[in-house]
Amino acid sequence: MFNKRTDLAVEAREMYREEKKQEIPGVEVDVTEKEGVKVTRVNIREEVGARIMGKPVGNYITIEANGLKQRDKDVYEETSRALGEELKRIAPVDKESTTLVVGLGNWNVTPDSLGPKTVSHLMVTRHIFEYLPEQVDEGVTPVCAISPGVLGITGIETGEIIEGIVSRIKPDRVIAIDALASRKMERINTTIQIADTGISPGSGVGNKRKELNRETLGVPVIAIGVPTVVDAATMTSDTIDMVVDAMVKQADEGNEFYRVLQKMKGEDLYKLIREVLDPNIGSLVVTPKEIDDMIKDMSKILANGLNIYLHPSIGPDDVDRYIN
Repeated sequence: MFNKRTDLAVEAREMYREEKKQEIPGVEVDVTEKEGVKVTRVNIREEVGARIMGKPVGNYITIEANGLKQRDKDVYEETSRALGEELKRIAPVDKESTTLVVGLGNWNVTPDSLGPKTVSHLMVTRHIFEYLPEQVDEGVTPVCAISPGVLGITGIETGEIIEGIVSRIKPDRVIAIDALASRKMERINTTIQIADTGISPGSGVGNKRKELNRETLGVPVIAIGVPTVVDAATMTSDTIDMVVDAMVKQADEGNEFYRVLQKMKGEDLYKLIREVLDPNIGSLVVTPKEIDDMIKDMSKILANGLNIYLHPSIGPDDVDRYIN
């Protein structure tokens, strides 16, 4: 249905509403906002909604916090807290269940390094349960983690690596973290998406691999993604749309120039931009120049949210005891 590239369910919904002026059938939406953090819960309940949005039936939760751009510490903490609370709501953890956290992506490419960097800040505890059980605090659950790299580094499909690990350690759930693509630059590193339907590694940089979900791994898979790039054609199309909107307001309705402007918008414009860009520069994605600091900050926010979710009785002062 949607040609403009985005991995965010909330943006797929926005595009449908812009075009059809109505909500997507078979989809429920709930929006809340607290302390500068907006949470949009999109529940795709029926196949008709799944077909329109191009996503499987399930829950898609988007956490947005514009204050992250200003590196507001209070917003950082509230965002981590919101992430932990939403994870608890859709996938409660008991003290004996084991969680495998997978940091997807290429640690050598900054916009794609979110997963590995998040794993580096995670409280990993499974080995303590196995070798030093008497030193495990109450409220800590078994957590293990891996950053499997990408096919170009390892020569092995990421899905094959994860399947082998899952079959060996038999976790109760897998949490996969990856970079995503957005259609709006303002959502870069200010937005977190949670999905209980799994993930296709590499989707954010346009290189989808084998899907990780309950069907392929045999256990529930929760995907956590942050948009770190914007498709160049999508960004160009949206920019021209805004320029055209401004020009339409100045043009006389009904004249030839007005009709030409109206034809310059929408999917036809996007397809034209793709036809021009692809032969010359290929599938280009754009990321902000501050991406290094953004990834550093967002990886800590995700790790803190996961630590809150997976270790409910551990406070901030205890975190360093479990980080390698």
